Amino acid sequence: MRDLKKLFGASIVALLMAALPAAAQTGRIGGTVKDTEGKPIKGATVVAENPASAPSSFTATTDDRGRYSMIGLKAGSWKITASAPGFTPSAGNVPIKTIGAPMPPVDFNLAPGAPAAGGALAGVNTKELQGELAKADAMVAAKDYAGAIGVYEAMVTKVPALTALQLQIGNLYRAQKQYDQALATYKKVPDGDTNADKAKIEIGMTLLEKGDLAGAETTLMAMAETTSANKEVFYNLGEVKFAKGETDEAVKYYQRAADIDPNWGKPLFKLGLAKLQKADTPGTIEIMEKLIQVDPTSAEAAQAKALIEQLKKG
Repeated sequence: MRDLKKLFGASIVALLMAALPAAAQTGRIGGTVKDTEGKPIKGATVVAENPASAPSSFTATTDDRGRYSMIGLKAGSWKITASAPGFTPSAGNVPIKTIGAPMPPVDFNLAPGAPAAGGALAGVNTKELQGELAKADAMVAAKDYAGAIGVYEAMVTKVPALTALQLQIGNLYRAQKQYDQALATYKKVPDGDTNADKAKIEIGMTLLEKGDLAGAETTLMAMAETTSANKEVFYNLGEVKFAKGETDEAVKYYQRAADIDPNWGKPLFKLGLAKLQKADTPGTIEIMEKLIQVDPTSAEAAQAKALIEQLKKG
């Protein structure tokens, strides 16, 4: 196969191999958390997660009317989870848009479940907590990551059970490429905690971003064997294998990520590049066209269009 630089030129290769800048616009979501009888749940925790974004998580608590809101979310698919002591958590995936009509409310009705020992928010002023979370989220939206970290850390000191905030703090360190601080923060989530597996997944992805392929591979391989394994685990395992030159192994993991979320452009793009490495032009074009169809607003879709155009020219 011809060298990529000879085929497309250095500038096109750079375009294909580097993600396009993220959109500057951010979105907002809000809604209510109530019980099955429609009564508001005060002090419920709502977490939005999207590992493909930076920051990749936001946290809010509900006020005395069960209301919550979050700002600063980038466009994409976000997993929104609502939980409260004494209730069974509920979660769903929500597509966030940053343009067009306002987002409809994302509401939850939680069924009774086993109460947490002592209640994570027992004795906590939830209205004050809500205000602090809103303050920190506004700082994140303004890219004042240091200020947001300070607010979140103060909240965790007051309420250690809010371990989801440790994930948020770690993500903010990671967004600034402060990888050692991020790793130290994720490790504060204790084994057995409801967020322990999420923290380990974030550790694996942080090690990959830091360039520690061996550490990332060990951590992510362990997580791939758990019930917490998600599409990001498999995609990032693919990234590890790809960086090590183990393309066939990388393809297996990219495919597992794509199987979990057929509408996610990132693994499809890498599957297309793997086809390109094997000089399979029709296969490359087929995958890239599928990517454009299922994830048309992604950075990968723009890259796929450029690649298809070059392949059809040459």
